[in-house]
Amino acid sequence: MPDLYHNVKDFQYHTWHVTDWKNLEKRLTGPEFKVGGWNWRLLIFPMGNYNYHDEDHVGIYLDFVDPYNDLHITAQFALIIWNQEEPTKFVSHDTYHTFTNQEFDWGFTEFYDKDKLFVPADGRTRPIIENDACNITVLIRILEDPTGYIGLKSQRVNTFLNPVLQLLYHLKYLQKALYHIPIESDKSVKSITSALQRIFYQLNVSDTEVETTELTKFFGWDTFNMSDIREFIQVLEDDLENKMKNTKADGTINKLFVGTKKTYIKCVNVDYEYQCAEDYYDIQFTVKEDETLDDSFMKFIQEEDLVGNNKYDAERYGLQSAKKRVTFESFPPVLRIYLNYDAETDFTSDNHYGFPAEIDLQKYLSSEVDKSKSCRYLLYGVLVYNSSNKKYSALVRPEINRGWIKFNDDKVTLESFGEMFRKHNGAYMLIYICDSDVNEILSPIPSEDIPKCLPEEESDLHIQTWVVSEEIFKSHRGLGIADFNNEQYPFYEPFQFKISKEITYSAFKMMISVKFEIPIDQIKLWVIDNTIKLQEPITDDFLDESMEKVRTKLVNSHDLVNSYDELKLYMEVLEKPMKKQLNHNDESLQNNEIIIFLKYFNPDVQSLEGLGHLYVKKNSRIDSVFPIIRKKMKLSPKTLFDIYEEFASYEIKNIIPEFTFQMAGMLNGSIICVQKTLTNIETQKLVDAGRICNIAQFYESLSMNIVVQFKSKFGYKDSIPEFNLVLNKNMTYEKVVRQIAIYLNTDPSRLRFTSEYPKKEIDATTSQTLSEILQSSTCLYYEIFDTKI
Repeated sequence: MPDLYHNVKDFQYHTWHVTDWKNLEKRLTGPEFKVGGWNWRLLIFPMGNYNYHDEDHVGIYLDFVDPYNDLHITAQFALIIWNQEEPTKFVSHDTYHTFTNQEFDWGFTEFYDKDKLFVPADGRTRPIIENDACNITVLIRILEDPTGYIGLKSQRVNTFLNPVLQLLYHLKYLQKALYHIPIESDKSVKSITSALQRIFYQLNVSDTEVETTELTKFFGWDTFNMSDIREFIQVLEDDLENKMKNTKADGTINKLFVGTKKTYIKCVNVDYEYQCAEDYYDIQFTVKEDETLDDSFMKFIQEEDLVGNNKYDAERYGLQSAKKRVTFESFPPVLRIYLNYDAETDFTSDNHYGFPAEIDLQKYLSSEVDKSKSCRYLLYGVLVYNSSNKKYSALVRPEINRGWIKFNDDKVTLESFGEMFRKHNGAYMLIYICDSDVNEILSPIPSEDIPKCLPEEESDLHIQTWVVSEEIFKSHRGLGIADFNNEQYPFYEPFQFKISKEITYSAFKMMISVKFEIPIDQIKLWVIDNTIKLQEPITDDFLDESMEKVRTKLVNSHDLVNSYDELKLYMEVLEKPMKKQLNHNDESLQNNEIIIFLKYFNPDVQSLEGLGHLYVKKNSRIDSVFPIIRKKMKLSPKTLFDIYEEFASYEIKNIIPEFTFQMAGMLNGSIICVQKTLTNIETQKLVDAGRICNIAQFYESLSMNIVVQFKSKFGYKDSIPEFNLVLNKNMTYEKVVRQIAIYLNTDPSRLRFTSEYPKKEIDATTSQTLSEILQSSTCLYYEIFDTKI
């Protein structure tokens, strides 16, 4: 067996003495044996593997006994069937495979023509099977973790994206050039290059599979067709080429992928010739089954007759019969070949398009060019398709002299070149590298050339922190004390800070002081919990602690599950400098006070507004706040109020004004909502106008709002690949379209939407509400057409 350059954990062999061959069952397993601490056995189909409808060949496999869920064992093995009296008369095949609970047997369906086993054949003087008996031997090497490579997380869409990224990532020269692009200056919403840089960086440093969602959204969330692979790579490389200009990486795309070709056209009946040299980044061949790569090259460069409907427009001579040929003037160091299968190709069976692991391209070059440079190319990577699960995989040789690695999303396994298409319908892209350039292109990147931390990765060292001021609360129109992702009113969002995890709490307070121009000893910060309410103040006990310790202690103590690597804070501005506050010694606690927030619903303008916060004694009556509300809203001293307490999930509860705050069960951060009591006449006028007349109705309307995620079907074609909007579930399709058209600044008649589950285009004349359209998803895909639909 060939050396795969991987450490061998165990090596054993086992021989099965098979007798009475002609009377064997159709499927038979041999005795169990142990290799690497696991039990194995041989599996044979003496009369042919009926599962593959093959009755002409004996099938022989290595079978793992009792596969389990976490099975992941890579074995290199050889299977040998031989004459038990004369061992030199044998047939053998070798391969390697990663055994999993999905693929727990592996071997050869067409091991050997079963009729040839009983007669001298293929130069042998004796048959393999004599006296109805033979030996079958397996030699097994159990390999240590054979890859050392990281996979990419599976996406429900764009199934070719992950394998194509792996094919590009292992071109180390390209990867190194990518790190030279200064992403810090790239602040655009849509940055393909920055997303790609982060993926490549993570593949270098991560121990687990890497996320690709950020890049996916730039290319659209609709499933790509095979014809889009070239477009996908072209858009990717155009963006890279742009970003590489005036950097150390300038010219990398041309250097790696650009070759030249020349087109010659000569008219038959008039004296007119045309020739044009042009660059190309890849080659596309239309192929049929049982053709080879050599056939495709020869068809590409052979002379073509331009006759009939395909005559050539020879300028002043008009349409003319002509001869056309294309010649290659040069091949790039990295040659990509796309295979476009003929419509007659049968995808229900294996596609036998032949291509070699090594090819000399010199004979396809123009006779007029210098041929002194080597044109020997080595197969580096293949994009293959499996029709049974409709998935694409990448087969790559990251090190050209070692074995093949199969990248199937997060699954990374060894693969045998001879067997790698047994379960696939065909190759769709081939990548060859010139042997004279292979070392430069695939050489590992020195550690000093790999960034220690990309700008996008700095989040690992920072805490995302939001600070809600009283002004933000007063501007807030929804649930809780603030919106942290307000698509309707983004200018009312809390202030955001990206702070180092190591900065002390005192230093952070100084940042807040400078930002808001408030004396530091008049700032009191409170932690906001998952219900967007206050929990407790951050005391001066934390002044010398790092913000990471502050976050960890507070998050753990209040189980703030949505606060991983983030903090949400409310900034209270004190009227006078506060005394040094320590745990359990807060002045408000000593005075038996709690902090509450007031909201006022105004039915005349159909809006809820914040009135601010105030401290109240726990044993004081709730209606003690009424004078404060009247003063803030400039209402008559005799104005009566309806009063409610707000809870999470749009729940409200009517409160008895004569109760104390303690009797009502109010705590720090409780939110009280009030409105003036309406007369019957005032209420009827609002009802007649179809308007909301009380707080209960208003909160019910808020509960009908939903955040809808909109994703471009073809992200790189649209200026906004992804966005969220708050919409009402009862909106009609027509109203939804108008809202989105305003957001995208386009004509509503140019928009078309597709639902996520089920995946279908939405009829523009539908009378369904948004809730009915969305069904089990909160996502819609949008597409902008050039003209009205």
